[in-house]
Amino acid sequence: MFEGFEKTRIEVQGVSIHLVHGGAGPPLLLLHGYPQTHVEWHKMAPALAEHYTVVAPDLRGYGDSGKPAAGGGDLSVYCKRTTARDQVEVMAALGFGAFDVIGHDRGVRVGQRLALDFPACVRSLTALDVVPSQAAFEHMDAQLAYSWFHWHLMRQPAPLPETLIGSNAKFYLDFLLEQWCGTEGAITAPAYAEYLRCFDNPETIRATCLDYRGVELDLQHDEEDRGRKLECPVLLLWGTHMPRRPGWQTGASLDMLAVWRERAADVRGRGIACGHFLPEERPEETTAAVLEFLRQIQ
Repeated sequence: MFEGFEKTRIEVQGVSIHLVHGGAGPPLLLLHGYPQTHVEWHKMAPALAEHYTVVAPDLRGYGDSGKPAAGGGDLSVYCKRTTARDQVEVMAALGFGAFDVIGHDRGVRVGQRLALDFPACVRSLTALDVVPSQAAFEHMDAQLAYSWFHWHLMRQPAPLPETLIGSNAKFYLDFLLEQWCGTEGAITAPAYAEYLRCFDNPETIRATCLDYRGVELDLQHDEEDRGRKLECPVLLLWGTHMPRRPGWQTGASLDMLAVWRERAADVRGRGIACGHFLPEERPEETTAAVLEFLRQIQ
């Protein structure tokens, strides 16, 4: 995976961020989701690197990046404002002051905060299969609560979720991947091996629970920015085949495009016939949509 890409580590805010980068052209930052790592981009990155300089980091707390402690339950250590600043500093260290962003899952939440806090840095945001946190929690119904059980589990006080997940991390990871994937065989054996290696680690479990607990502070920041729209163009792509998770992302009442149009002035997009993992389930279609979007806005 990632043949021709360079692996490196960059120190930001006292945390070591592991990443791969490669290609040539304008900079393009790829931000992964939970419970994965930068590896989730392995099917898309080579094609994107034919047109862009691709940077794919592990978010703090994930993969081989640093997993700082949060003394006294300090939510700011893993809130999206902090994680977004990580990425600005990573890109600056690579020589990039402005760049396009593609996020999936948690990576979208980081990308949204990045575009709000650092608008001069973000040329565009592609959001893969995510409803903004504020909208989701304000419209949390029975369907969405069922689909998002992990949010409610991982926000519980330590050490409850850490103990439950850590008692059989492989079982928990396998359950999530099975429930959220709508395409048989989409997650390759090498990718799965990397996900398991990184996830079956008490420090990863601790850090990712802190990441989810950080939504309390994320929602405070979202409230401060209520009504403020992203300045950059937004492409929204989402999976339309989630039979095991009815109400995934939207519950019974939300509409993906409508929710994002409340938060950005220029939003376009469509559904794709797959589950949650667009970069692995429909990499060619997702890549083509992204490249067309970036061509249109240049």
